[in-house]
Amino acid sequence: MFKEVMKETENRMEKAIESTKEDLNTIRTGRARPSLVANIKASNYGVPTPIQQMAKVVAPEARQIVIEPWDKNNIETIEKAILQENLGLNPSNDGSVIRINIPQLTEERRKELVKVLHDKAEKGRVAIRAIRRDANDELEMLEEEAEISEDNLHRGLENVQELTDKHIGKINDLVEKKEKELMEV
Repeated sequence: MFKEVMKETENRMEKAIESTKEDLNTIRTGRARPSLVANIKASNYGVPTPIQQMAKVVAPEARQIVIEPWDKNNIETIEKAILQENLGLNPSNDGSVIRINIPQLTEERRKELVKVLHDKAEKGRVAIRAIRRDANDELEMLEEEAEISEDNLHRGLENVQELTDKHIGKINDLVEKKEKELMEV
């Protein structure tokens, strides 16, 4: 039972890290990355569909994203969806592809994005702590039901705390890397 709780806890924490990483990738750093627009949903014949499922999204240059819809009829809906996201991006289409030039970030905008970055990272940390709380509760319940010993309970609580520290450290590393990327001119 003890090992199952630890394994489940670590798996849940890894999923929280992946979710946080995806969340942080949506923050624009002044560099063109397909992930900036890939998850934006556009209407595909009435069904909200992520752009990455409707088109080829590439960043051929450091400051440009090119979106080539597989169905040319979707070009205007994709363009509208990007505009509605309020990312500060101005798509332009030539009838077959959409080009988005990524403007240089101002110092003020960089500082705002750092705040957004820290907010998203804190949500990830809170998720990790919630997983820790769940694991600790489960271990304490197992000890109350005499399925594990008191020694195993304390060892488990320590292991859960070590996992928590390790995963919060990973989030902090992601934030540090992303902040450095944001403040780079």
